[in-house]
Amino acid sequence: MKKLQILGTGCPKCKKLAEFAETAAKELGIEYEIEKVTKINDIMKFGVMVTPALVVDGKVKVAGKVPSIEELKNMLK
Repeated sequence: MKKLQILGTGCPKCKKLAEFAETAAKELGIEYEIEKVTKINDIMKFGVMVTPALVVDGKVKVAGKVPSIEELKNMLK
């Protein structure tokens, strides 16, 4: 099971990233759990300074933008 973490304070881009990440995971047919990390101090622990960001299994995959669903699929494989 993959652990997906969405880092962001709840802005529209953060919500879009969460939506796209869930769609990509479902289309790939992978098991996943999703967690939203909204506290600035928790976000900074990942070394992320720009949100939204996606963390997959503890590794930051993207920060500061919302990738397409296809790009996200490649990050989740």
